[in-house]
Amino acid sequence: MTITPAPLFHRLCPRQPDTIIRFDGREIEAISGESLITALLGAGLTTGRSEFDHKPRAGFCLMGACQDCTVWTRDGRRLRACTVEVVPGLDLCSLPKQEITLT
Repeated sequence: MTITPAPLFHRLCPRQPDTIIRFDGREIEAISGESLITALLGAGLTTGRSEFDHKPRAGFCLMGACQDCTVWTRDGRRLRACTVEVVPGLDLCSLPKQEITLT
């Protein structure tokens, strides 16, 4: 028997996705104007892992006061997923861009 994990977020009033965003290379259907954390949780994703115990994290306060839902843009900007609206073309990562120095 295969158990499929349920999404971490359940919409009370379902709406049709109208755009695609990318998170860690994965395409996600989303609704323009909704919060990024809503789109990620609705897709069954978390925003990253705890820096202390490496367990998945998905936001704590959901109002921009903590940093538990931090995500990064491909150009290295840090965003809080709970305060950013979905716009077409978003391309985000759960980890910051790592600079590689060759010696």
